[in-house]
Amino acid sequence: MVNRVLIRIKVVQLLYSYFLSYREFKIETPAENPSRDKKYGYELYMDLLLMILELSGIRVNDADRHLSPIHGLALNKHINQNQLAKSLNAQNELREIIVKNRADLSDFGMVIPSIYEAIPTLPAFKTYSRLKKPELKDDVALWLSIIENLMVKNPEFMTAARKNPRFTLAGFTRGTQAIARTLSEYGDNRSLLIHARNSLDYSLDKAYDLYLSLLTLPIQICRAEDMRLDNARHKFLPTDADLNPDMRFVESKLAKALAENTAMAEYLENGKLAWESDDDLVVTLLGMITSSELYQGYMANPGEHTLAEDAEFWRQVFRTIILPSDALAEALESKSVYWNDDLHVMGTFVLKTVKRFANSNDEGHDIEILPQFKDDEDRNFGPDLFMSAVRHYGEYKDLIDKFVNTTRWDSDRLAFMDIVIMVAAVTELLDYPAIPIAVTLNEYIEIANAYSTPRSGAFINGILFSVINHLKEEGRLLKK
Repeated sequence: MVNRVLIRIKVVQLLYSYFLSYREFKIETPAENPSRDKKYGYELYMDLLLMILELSGIRVNDADRHLSPIHGLALNKHINQNQLAKSLNAQNELREIIVKNRADLSDFGMVIPSIYEAIPTLPAFKTYSRLKKPELKDDVALWLSIIENLMVKNPEFMTAARKNPRFTLAGFTRGTQAIARTLSEYGDNRSLLIHARNSLDYSLDKAYDLYLSLLTLPIQICRAEDMRLDNARHKFLPTDADLNPDMRFVESKLAKALAENTAMAEYLENGKLAWESDDDLVVTLLGMITSSELYQGYMANPGEHTLAEDAEFWRQVFRTIILPSDALAEALESKSVYWNDDLHVMGTFVLKTVKRFANSNDEGHDIEILPQFKDDEDRNFGPDLFMSAVRHYGEYKDLIDKFVNTTRWDSDRLAFMDIVIMVAAVTELLDYPAIPIAVTLNEYIEIANAYSTPRSGAFINGILFSVINHLKEEGRLLKK
């Protein structure tokens, strides 16, 4: 059974991996030992990137000390906070320049307003402004036209560029070519998104494989003991105990019921058994079990064991010996990158499944193995949550940033895992009205405590509490 606790963890992990790799634009790096042309070309390139942000209403200078070059002009709603500018603003290279207050567009201060006012005259803008919902590729086409027609071919812009004492004509050409290259070679990340989405499905499938694999361990361990006893019978000068061993452990009713279960039999027949190449693990676990007080007490109990007694014995074996063992952890690590993270949740469902066999009225034939998902709603929960978080990432991150106390935290330097966790939480809050707010809060705070920094849980709790109140005031969040 893959429950929503594990699904949330998987979604956060895959979102983190996806957004860490997600780069719509690749910012070029300065050349080593650059010539004068290359040095100026790179300076102009960075200035042009920052200019796109300024023209899009994203400040790159200290707002307390400098007015925006477009301050007082009528707002162009079509390019304000556009997707391309937001994507560029998320690039670490540009953020470092802005955060450290090293952005300086003073040479272009006089020409930026005229460029801004001229944008609506471009044919490319008229086409762009008619789009109901512009995509990133549309933003790229517009900004390439702005740079080509209002900057590169603009004599006033060239005059402003010449204010830099390092200006060279070759460097000017290099810089404008670099910005065109950066915008033209953007990636839509579709293949990256498809890979992340498929990885989510795969990781959830692997979690269920772990559940089934763990349930096969009683079968494998009993078979290993049977082989050991058979070898002892055929050794040179066997003892009476070797010839007449106590077979109650080997003939465990729980192991028999599991082997005969339809779902387990199908799993075994499909060759998915996780421990076929792990004889050492099975033998190690067998040794740990047979040397335990739990085993001694089980074998000391006279008479034939019932299924209920066998099931309770194996439940305790799983709880105290198998699941906490280092041998199992090492084996899981070598088999799947997901399994050690999945072990706690899947182990809990193994214990619940074994306990169900203890309550059987028909030697286990009336007991079904837990399905991978409780229902279709749970099956779709992970993929839908993941895709919605991807779609709304920019919007929800901006919302979260509003409530970061900038006197204590720099929103651009928060632990990235914290941001991903909060975006996933806000997505769940808004997309799933049937899930109580307290449940969502508790689940993501637990994820933060386990996967982020020591202070993340308390920090995320405070931010999400503020976000929830804001969403309620706006009427966007109606549940309790």
